[in-house]
Amino acid sequence: MDEPTQGYKLLLSYEISTNAMQDYYQFLMGQYVPTMQGMGFQMSEAWHTAYGAMPNRLLGFVCRDRQAVDALLSSESWHDLNEQLGEFVADFNYKVIPYRGGFQF
Repeated sequence: MDEPTQGYKLLLSYEISTNAMQDYYQFLMGQYVPTMQGMGFQMSEAWHTAYGAMPNRLLGFVCRDRQAVDALLSSESWHDLNEQLGEFVADFNYKVIPYRGGFQF
């Protein structure tokens, strides 16, 4: 399997519950992002959809190699983080794509 030199991007999309906004931000910045960084992922972007039929939040995390992606997705930390995130969001989805830079969805 050929490894892209740019690495991989993990895209998360979801709807933030409007009544949990403050708690969501505290959890995201205080726990979610630091845990992801500790597992080799750097937050690359955060997008908010103000209008339209798309989820209202899209987050991107990047890493260098497929092994980091596989380790994350099979880890208990990943499942625990997203279970906790579920307290503040709905319609959570994610996908892994080759990193190209710029906006990707």
